[in-house]
Amino acid sequence: MPELPEVETVVRTLTPHLPGRRIVAAEFSSRFVTPGNRKVLARKVTGRTIQSVQRRGKFIEIALDRGKLTVHLGMTGRLLLDSAPGKHTYGQFTLDAGTLTGTLIYDDPRQFGRILWNHDLSHLGPEPLEVSLEEFQARLKRRKSKIKALLLNQTFLAGMGNIYVDETLFAAGVHPLTIASRLTKAKAAAIHLHMREILARAIRLGGSSISDYVDAEGNRGWFQLEHQAYGREGEPCKVCGTPIRKITVIQRGTHYCPRCQRR
Repeated sequence: MPELPEVETVVRTLTPHLPGRRIVAAEFSSRFVTPGNRKVLARKVTGRTIQSVQRRGKFIEIALDRGKLTVHLGMTGRLLLDSAPGKHTYGQFTLDAGTLTGTLIYDDPRQFGRILWNHDLSHLGPEPLEVSLEEFQARLKRRKSKIKALLLNQTFLAGMGNIYVDETLFAAGVHPLTIASRLTKAKAAAIHLHMREILARAIRLGGSSISDYVDAEGNRGWFQLEHQAYGREGEPCKVCGTPIRKITVIQRGTHYCPRCQRR
């Protein structure tokens, strides 16, 4: 699933091309639209001008001169500029003439994504790259959840997912089953620091392309080459050589080093 760095990269590759463009036609598949009438949504967005493209957590918000489209990419969703529709295309925007593109398509092989109209995102927690250390530590102290589960909770922090939680906890030397409220100030500070550093580095490298992910211009990311824990079950830890172990936390595969991340 695209996480904060991947979604941010998509937004950054859309931003030079979309603001100021007018939507002259739109088509959707009903199963991807919320509320679920594709023809009604097409009428609402046709003729509207795109004002901005922003990210909130794992969501892409496309503000129009009237109303707002919100896109969640699910597991394999992609927003692609100037790309021909294919068998997995479930949304298509035709834009007024521009220098680089006349179309924006939504492509989704596994069909878990959604296109939402005027969707409220007020339930989301703070942004990981913006939350202060003091607020982060205070929020941890109030929670009895396992730290892996808590960091995946979008009402706690918006945008973290399996990849970047595993990578953050590895870098911080924190076992994924540690109870959040029992973390020392030093460990909480380490999580906060490494989370921000890893997310920023992943954004610079265009995210992690593990399966279907590409940015809006079709480019793959490169951060997967720097993964220390995620997806490395049985491989030697790059720090100590101990085989990376995989467990399940809230039905999510979780990778960690049993030596570097002791309980």
